[in-house]
Amino acid sequence: MNSVRRAKQSVGRALGELGLTRKSAQISSLRRKFLNAPPGSTVRYLDYDIRITDGRSFFIQIKDEFVHEIYRFETDNSRPLIIDGGSNIGVSILYFKRLYPDARIIGFEPDPSIFQMLNQNISRNALQGVEVHEVGLGSESGVTTFVADNSASGQFGESENSIQVRVEPLSKYIDGPVDFLKLNIEGQELAVLRDLEATGKLRQVREIVIEYHGWARQEQRLSELLSILDRNGFRYLVHDFDNETGYATKPPFRLNADAVWFCLVYAKSVLSVAVLAADKHR
Repeated sequence: MNSVRRAKQSVGRALGELGLTRKSAQISSLRRKFLNAPPGSTVRYLDYDIRITDGRSFFIQIKDEFVHEIYRFETDNSRPLIIDGGSNIGVSILYFKRLYPDARIIGFEPDPSIFQMLNQNISRNALQGVEVHEVGLGSESGVTTFVADNSASGQFGESENSIQVRVEPLSKYIDGPVDFLKLNIEGQELAVLRDLEATGKLRQVREIVIEYHGWARQEQRLSELLSILDRNGFRYLVHDFDNETGYATKPPFRLNADAVWFCLVYAKSVLSVAVLAADKHR
């Protein structure tokens, strides 16, 4: 048996060195199936029927969220409270429900047309325990301009196709412990963290994944974002996605004024880390 296991491990290492892993094969299959799916079509993935904005965005989302599991977290709570900032069409909500079927989820999506798809995907897949709000997240309540792109990268700002959207501070929706907070809100992540820190609500959150957006010709904000997490009792890791999603951060480096890059910041409260360490040594 040991010789068989060693042989399998050797084959696995050899395939890995060639880039032929189970994940890479799965991603290749998903790319072939979904990359060129028509905009606005409904596709079948696992046991879900999902209306999509376009094939490329959907492929990137399921690759990152279902294969690489960038939003995976572990908890003993069978009904964790998850806040999903930037729900888009709901792929992340589908993932969370697959991970924790009884999870309670609060989602936010400001784009009216995308929000309609989000509601459709929640309904057609009979998801329970999910509430979604047609608002963007920021530092205060109000109305602002939003550049809709009919895909997954709309952001606050002005252009020919700008629309008016409602904005709310996330602190309004937190009145107790939050098991997991996801923020993929196209550059508003720092404004949200500032609000959560100022209101004391950040210390109610146990785990976070934030997609930091390094927009071209805009202020660099990653250092302040990490400082907020640090002084509020979080340990963190920084990850720059795979070659397909995070190609701009891969060497050889080419940094210029027009560079756009993204990374993930995963953070966990120090208290949660300490509890896990104590359990491990019992």
